[in-house]
Amino acid sequence: MDNNKKTKITKVRKNSEGEITDVMTDNGNIYSIDQAIMMAKDNAIQGVNVGKSRNGREFLRSNPNDSENDNLDNLPTF
Repeated sequence: MDNNKKTKITKVRKNSEGEITDVMTDNGNIYSIDQAIMMAKDNAIQGVNVGKSRNGREFLRSNPNDSENDNLDNLPTF
């Protein structure tokens, strides 16, 4: 998918443990983290990829670059 058509995560919602539970994209849509992981697998969100923790659970992470400002944990909350 062309980067111009991909959406980008701009804000996140976290639970009381600080885990990201939902994301908001640049078009204002809100997705659960599970939906966002599926979208990332379909290459529909720019700047992120899907990782796998030691226990096998999948998670969303920012693509590596020289900036920490766009890391998901550092995005504004909603």
